[in-house]
Amino acid sequence: MYSPVTFHLTSSYYTVSVKYENFKTCDQSGFCKRNRAYADKVAGVGSSWAAPYRITPESLSWKNGQLQGIILKTISDNGETVRLPLTISFFESGSARVTIDEEKRQKGDIELRHNSIARKERYNEAESWAIVGGLGLSTTATESREDSKTTVQYGPDGQFKAVVTFAPFGIEFKRDDSTEIIFNDRGLLSMEHWRPKIEKPEVEKKEGEEQTPEVQTGEDESTWWDEAFGGNTDTKPRGPESVGLDISFPGYEHVLGIPEHAGPMSLKTTRGGNGNHEDPYRLYNADVFEYIMDSSMTLYGAIPFMTAHRKDSTVGVFWLNAAETWIDIIKEKEAHNPLSLGVGSKTDTKTHWFSENGLIDVFVFLGPTPKDITKVYGELTGYTQLPQEFAIGYHQCRWNYVTDDDVKDVDRKMDKFQIPYDVIWLDIEYTEGKKYFTWDPLTFGDPIGMLEQLDNSDRKLVAIIDPHIKNEGGYHIVDELKSKSFAVNNKDGNIYEGWCWPGSSHWIDAFNPAAITWWKSLFKYDAFKSLPNLFIWNDMNEPSVFNGPETTMPKDNLHHGNWEHRDVHNINGMTFHNATYQALLERKKGELRRPFILTRSFYAGSQRLGAMWTGDNQASWDHLAAAFPMILNNGIAGYPFAGADVGGFFGNPEKDLLTRWYQAGAFYPFFRGHAHIDTRRREPYLAGEPYTGIITRALRLRYSLLPAWYTAFHEASIDGTPIIRPHYFLYPGDENGFAIDDQFFIGGTGLLAKPVVIQGAESVEIYLPDDEIYYDYFDYEKYSGHGKKTIAAPLDKIPLLMQGGHIIPRKDRPRRSSGLMKYDPYTLVLALDKSGTAQGELYVDDGETFDYQFGAYIYRSFSFANSQLINKDIGTKGKLTDKYLKTMKKVEVERIIIIGAPKEWKAKSTVKVGGKEFSLLYYPEEGNKAAWAVVRQPKLVIGEDWVVDFS
Repeated sequence: MYSPVTFHLTSSYYTVSVKYENFKTCDQSGFCKRNRAYADKVAGVGSSWAAPYRITPESLSWKNGQLQGIILKTISDNGETVRLPLTISFFESGSARVTIDEEKRQKGDIELRHNSIARKERYNEAESWAIVGGLGLSTTATESREDSKTTVQYGPDGQFKAVVTFAPFGIEFKRDDSTEIIFNDRGLLSMEHWRPKIEKPEVEKKEGEEQTPEVQTGEDESTWWDEAFGGNTDTKPRGPESVGLDISFPGYEHVLGIPEHAGPMSLKTTRGGNGNHEDPYRLYNADVFEYIMDSSMTLYGAIPFMTAHRKDSTVGVFWLNAAETWIDIIKEKEAHNPLSLGVGSKTDTKTHWFSENGLIDVFVFLGPTPKDITKVYGELTGYTQLPQEFAIGYHQCRWNYVTDDDVKDVDRKMDKFQIPYDVIWLDIEYTEGKKYFTWDPLTFGDPIGMLEQLDNSDRKLVAIIDPHIKNEGGYHIVDELKSKSFAVNNKDGNIYEGWCWPGSSHWIDAFNPAAITWWKSLFKYDAFKSLPNLFIWNDMNEPSVFNGPETTMPKDNLHHGNWEHRDVHNINGMTFHNATYQALLERKKGELRRPFILTRSFYAGSQRLGAMWTGDNQASWDHLAAAFPMILNNGIAGYPFAGADVGGFFGNPEKDLLTRWYQAGAFYPFFRGHAHIDTRRREPYLAGEPYTGIITRALRLRYSLLPAWYTAFHEASIDGTPIIRPHYFLYPGDENGFAIDDQFFIGGTGLLAKPVVIQGAESVEIYLPDDEIYYDYFDYEKYSGHGKKTIAAPLDKIPLLMQGGHIIPRKDRPRRSSGLMKYDPYTLVLALDKSGTAQGELYVDDGETFDYQFGAYIYRSFSFANSQLINKDIGTKGKLTDKYLKTMKKVEVERIIIIGAPKEWKAKSTVKVGGKEFSLLYYPEEGNKAAWAVVRQPKLVIGEDWVVDFS
């Protein structure tokens, strides 16, 4: 939901745009401008630059996989220094961590201005929110010290090295003796140390004498002590405190990640030039509605995780800092020799990270594969939540369904038109006067009856609950929030009041453990009238504050523990998401269910808590096209449960656009249609034919493939592998595919999708990354040969290929919701490769509880080779395995489809399963369409071992 920034409505079209003046550019952000100026100064000096940071060798100590010491920052010509404690940790996982703090701040040996009660330390609690594991120190790492440097050997088989140079301080991270990542390569390390403000005496002006303008000498102090923007002045009680570091990736041309931005997956450079950005990529969670395309401008979420990729090598860094952060990117190309003319030239990507405050705290991952990176990063920040199965079905939403009867009518009409869906959503208008945990008695007088009707079809309701609490006397929620001191405070330590949807509002401080306990109590069924099929949407949690600077909270506000908001801003949304997750775990004693909560604001670790979406987009073709690169980058950064508003939040999409968007949305991990309150209604059944029929087929495609999607979600939940996977992830040696971000593979299924995102397109060019055979999903047309292939894509066709060598599980019986499919039989689709083999996996559990953690699941491997299809168990037995298998005893495979079936089968009419025979029907090639065969009703239990013999 957008913040009320100016927009104009005509009868058929919106003119909505970002108010740029509400959001800072780098030049308007004091610390960004200072760090960029520092980089320019260093570049101007060139090779003679002497970075003022050095390790004192005598301070170094090595113990149990950890190197500790002191960096001295020289701050004056007479040699005065500041002590910066350094810790470099090497973990069993193969990752490394570099942390730099400020000794005076650690000890609290500073004075705050304005009698501030804010904390004196640099914020050191980001780890407690973002990190959940992977910190076991290495027992095999070794250190070898020399006069000017020390080398630590670590990682699997000792293949990694960290070479730490003392003066100036720098680190080279190597894999197999090849330098992959360099810290402080350009000498841009910066930690603005605490210093007292020295008030300059006022120069008395004599009568008749003109004021002499002040000449700037030394550093620009204009934004050190306070900073004004948008009518708000940030008081900065600790003065300047930014941190910065340059991180270079020698030999790497592509860097990816650092969501959330609207732009290509392979990140652009940020120092201007043709087609590149002028400003650094910004990470500062903000309510930027109707965002622009191809921009480094900040959006709603921030994951400061970047990967770099070159042929057959992937590395990454994670900048653990919760404050406002900017990242500059430059690329330098260097020819191997003067005669090469660019052939065989090497590109170095050089990045410069700077945050307003906090620690320098950076994790390093040396790969070498993309999957190695996501796995180790996931060990640190957690893997994506395994959601309830309904959550990966289709969600029907708008701002707003106006009454409970309206909700029930939409539900009935979806059934009438045989359109499957799982969840209907309510935006803020369901409440009484925008007071959360209430129902409007006039429009939603019977919420229980509404929920019961939905439950009859195993459907759910999602209601919005945001962190702003209406400031109205007699509203028991705000009365408790105030009396218990659970709200965010202003800089003076008094409750902060701002403006949001309800008008005057206060914000729950979800950093406070006691506030989380209170928040949990509000979701109990006796406190908030609801049923177990109600779930929650957390919006506006950046936080969005309509009258705040940059539409958010003042940076000098105070949170639990007296941390300033500037310290924690990018984590704020995740803490609220976490509080709601905790609340939904157990709304009634003994009723433990997986929560579902959608969030708009996020940080590293949010993936553990639920889904995200890309915010307030527009009903336009460029916003449709922008969604996949954004979702792919989210997956790369460990948060794959992502989607975009189907149809566009603002505006009224023409029917072709709406139809193409549903076809694309069928491949979003989170699949929701949503629309603004002033748009025309656009439920799928309103589109009319042929559009409703085409949209319905796209929805049924999603539902038939739910077994494959759920298996991909399971894989993401155990090893961090993205759910939709870019080419470089699966083909890390294919340089032509590194930047492709408009087509992707779905899980491990071999399904290759390229939805149409261009107006009027009747075909697409799809890139095949290998010489394997590919089959059209719908008519079995064959494609092969590395490179681009043209595929017809009229409006009723989704470009979707099956890569040979895969077995795809699906369910083909159309149902109203995923819950009604639970015990339906399976179809196995075997897309044979050139050698006549295929393999695949299926993961199944109850789709609802946490019983799978105790063995209540089915995890099967399917393989076809030598004329035999084999189903075997690859799960680990637990205490609930047998009990669960009994519930699935009657769930069978009803069809086996073999695409690319051998010609020899033409004369075959049966297959064998044990001592029984079942009929085989063979369909020969037609033109360029593959031969295929089908076995119907083989009576094979999905959770048992079996072999089908085609010989």
